[in-house]
Amino acid sequence: MATPLKEGELNEYGLPYNPRAMGYIAQGFPAPGLRRTVRHITSHDKDGKEVFLSTDCGDHHLIMGEQQALSNIVYSTHETPVDINNDVDVKHAKENVPPLHYEHGTVVRMIDFAPNELTPLHRALSIDYGIVLEGEFELILQSGEKRIMRQGDISIQRATAHQWKNLSGGGTLPGRMIWILVSVKDVIVNGKKLEGFMGPLSIYYDEEKERENKEELQ
Repeated sequence: MATPLKEGELNEYGLPYNPRAMGYIAQGFPAPGLRRTVRHITSHDKDGKEVFLSTDCGDHHLIMGEQQALSNIVYSTHETPVDINNDVDVKHAKENVPPLHYEHGTVVRMIDFAPNELTPLHRALSIDYGIVLEGEFELILQSGEKRIMRQGDISIQRATAHQWKNLSGGGTLPGRMIWILVSVKDVIVNGKKLEGFMGPLSIYYDEEKERENKEELQ
């Protein structure tokens, strides 16, 4: 029988064991200690009058990893320009869980993180506009360079391999970020084409699981 890891020791994925995060998000959106945000979608009625089409908390939620984080798809579009006639974009966004990012569209993904949580190293072939909504985070590049981001700070993540660490409350509080992901053309660095990778993040972020559970936690 394996000896349990102590806090901070590296697990099988090379990440520090964080017992305070395991099982932290068990009840769905939002994470404990964070506000239940809502989204408002607008449209036009049959007479052309501007109206609110819906007010809710999003269509697709997914508890990630071992309940260490929670993904909330705020909205997504699968084409550019977007066809919004007859609210076809709203229907598509509601009925389809998006991939990590659309080749010709956008994904707005909000994630609640458990205290002291560190994501695996990963690279998405996209431009990610990342905004800290609540708490404090550290953006760690594969090179080792780091930046601290606080509420309202913004990152422009351009297909670089990176990790996120939730530093909120000195590692004792949950935190929340939101990203708008836009696909990019092939990225060539030092003569080589970059490849996206999720690494152990494929366990932390399971795209197929998100599709299977798209109706849960509403």
